[in-house]
Amino acid sequence: MAGRRLTNPAESSNDLRGDVLRVLGVLKVATVDQIQRIASPHLTYRHTSKPTASERKTERTASHVGALSDLRKHGLAENGGTSRAGESLRYLTTKGLEAASCELGRPLTEMGSTARGAGSSGATHPMAVNETVIARLRPKPDLRLLTGEPAEAKAAAQAAVEAPAGVGTIASYATEVPLPATGTWARRTRAAPRPTSSSPPRRTGSRCCSSRSTTATRPQRRSRQSC
Repeated sequence: MAGRRLTNPAESSNDLRGDVLRVLGVLKVATVDQIQRIASPHLTYRHTSKPTASERKTERTASHVGALSDLRKHGLAENGGTSRAGESLRYLTTKGLEAASCELGRPLTEMGSTARGAGSSGATHPMAVNETVIARLRPKPDLRLLTGEPAEAKAAAQAAVEAPAGVGTIASYATEVPLPATGTWARRTRAAPRPTSSSPPRRTGSRCCSSRSTTATRPQRRSRQSC
């Protein structure tokens, strides 16, 4: 146990750190809340006895905060500014992208670049992209992990389980990946279109579904009125 604490002071598990690597390997920059909602959706329905939303979020994201702390110690992840809502943003380093490529089973050439600097202005667009991916995924909580939770929390989790299934898993998505309208996947041309997100990956043989998050998925800015 002492060796584990020395290596990972936050005592995060291999599985938990792997989950974080997979999520950030796809989304590139995200809040801990978004990582938790994708990787461990059952936690969304736990700690409901806490009196405030802030305290509930702190409790349900604590394990992922620890995993990110350990990844940062190993030089795989970094903090990258804050969102417009004031939440800390996390991204992978170059070394972290290499680790994520192994977790996702993708060539490093398909991992893109780090999101360093994305949070300098609030990362409004990446946050909208992330929420679009989450809406597509519709992560299902594991009801077996909600033993002892209040009836209201179990009912909400049951409703999420019974809702229509989402599309794919986080590993089936990619963000900001050029589509080779001309050229090849390995050698794209400069004019290749670049969707915000796409799923499923091309190697499944399935049709690719791509989208671009615009003002339709972000709050509209109020236009100035002429005097």
